[in-house]
Amino acid sequence: MAKDYYKILDIPEFSTQDEIKSAYRHLARKWHPDVAGSSADVIAKFKEINEAYEILSDKNRKADYDTARRFYSYAKETKEYKKTAKPASDGETNSAKKQGFTFNWEDFFANKKQKNAYQKEVHAPQKGEDIYSDVEISVFEAAGGTTKVINMLQTQICPKCRGRKFVNASKCPYCNGKGETSTYKRFNVKIPAGIKDKSKIRLAGEGEKGLNGGANGDLYLTIHIREPKNYKTEGLNILKTVPVSPFEAVLGAEISIPTLKGNVSFKIAPNTQNGQKIRLSGCGIVQNNKVGDMIVTVEIQIPKSLTQEEINLYKKLREVSSGRVRE
Repeated sequence: MAKDYYKILDIPEFSTQDEIKSAYRHLARKWHPDVAGSSADVIAKFKEINEAYEILSDKNRKADYDTARRFYSYAKETKEYKKTAKPASDGETNSAKKQGFTFNWEDFFANKKQKNAYQKEVHAPQKGEDIYSDVEISVFEAAGGTTKVINMLQTQICPKCRGRKFVNASKCPYCNGKGETSTYKRFNVKIPAGIKDKSKIRLAGEGEKGLNGGANGDLYLTIHIREPKNYKTEGLNILKTVPVSPFEAVLGAEISIPTLKGNVSFKIAPNTQNGQKIRLSGCGIVQNNKVGDMIVTVEIQIPKSLTQEEINLYKKLREVSSGRVRE
């Protein structure tokens, strides 16, 4: 089947150079093997698009092509061509043969109104695609609010080849023939206090670039709230297990732990038992004008490595102990 380069680029015959370039960029990006896959059909389509652009973007080659195109169009449309058609000049015939053009013109003579409507639709401004990503924060960050630094990969038209993928008939060295470049953009995202799990934050205009002067897409961040290490939550209350040594449990001690209010000190009473709970009022999650508590569970632990002096003291304790814990 004959090649019609205007059909390949999906544009009207009288398109301007800017319109030809815009149509080429759109199709080349869509059919690039890095995007559409590396099947034989995709590669053939991509080569055909580049071939069409190489002809139509060159004023001299385009003029030769248009001359031959009209000649063959006239031959097809005139039933009595051999009897009545005026033969093409040697220059036109040789030009057509030189380029090797034969054509299929079923839709060539669409009326002007349809062309104008089509052209308006093709080149209308198009909003860029939205981008979606995820951000993970802790329960503490969700409760008090935080600011997260996000690095997002964004693309733009290659400044060297302007999206054409080729420079001087060779693959663009700047974008390696992709027609676009990718860079990371840094965002400081403010996350409000009290945000809920799977909430979304929208950054307007930070998505993909718009086409034909259209607005950029948006960036949507989905917030995921995770349980912090060594902490659990129960409603607005924060649960934490705190290890203490045997002598701290027996003699009592004052220890400090981090909370949403900063480090808070509290006392371990003498003869505290394993598993005993201590409530730190107002040290939990703040939400909707309500404040939870932090509930500390005491866990008596023996150090994994003991000095000989410590072992001797435990032996002495065994000799003098009067406790009967199993009774």
